[in-house]
Amino acid sequence: MRYWLVMPAAGAGRRFGSELPKQYAALAGRTVIEWSLAPFLEDARCARIVVAVAAEDRHWSRLPVAARALVTTGGGQRSQSVRSGLAALAGEASAADWVLVHDAARPCLAGADLERLLSQVAAHAVGGLLAVPVADTLKRAQPVSPGGAPPVAATQERAGLWRALTPQMFRYGPLCAALDAAHAAQRFPSDEAQALEWSGAAPLLIEGDAGNLKVTTAADLVLAAAILVARVGQMKGPL
Repeated sequence: MRYWLVMPAAGAGRRFGSELPKQYAALAGRTVIEWSLAPFLEDARCARIVVAVAAEDRHWSRLPVAARALVTTGGGQRSQSVRSGLAALAGEASAADWVLVHDAARPCLAGADLERLLSQVAAHAVGGLLAVPVADTLKRAQPVSPGGAPPVAATQERAGLWRALTPQMFRYGPLCAALDAAHAAQRFPSDEAQALEWSGAAPLLIEGDAGNLKVTTAADLVLAAAILVARVGQMKGPL
């Protein structure tokens, strides 16, 4: 099979606590975004990679990997960056082609998870996403002023709840249409699956590895490094 990859990378990562956007933070000898791109750069089934960066981005072009991807300007919302990346594929991707969307701040995607997503979603009419069943007890907080510790309002039932990961995999035409419809209604989905859900579709949940974490804070870099180093040890060779 063949697929296209879109990677939204226009976020500033304000919770990361650094002037340097988190996707460009150093991680185990590379930047976070280089690790996030690596599985797709090594996959012959990936026809083209499009990375959507901020208009003022001055870091992407300095990376060696920049020469191997098409770059476009992202938007203020994640879904706008994804739509910009999809627009860059117009004329190349057909409506029925598969598109994978992967976060620039998810550097620990395992090859086995990518294979599972591709194999289990390929025959599905809508598409799907990697996800992990919720294991922790969930608490809903009461409203509280900023900086205060919120009291518990209720304990939420976790049965049937999953944490959405990426990549997420959908057909090019329906994904473009779903995002266009959402934006026309001034709605900004938090991920591609939500846009498809709003259109009435039901994407598949493909269980992935919880180690496919999203780097949000500096502490997440430590966890990501540990995962990558452990993976090297298991492979007894380079990643």
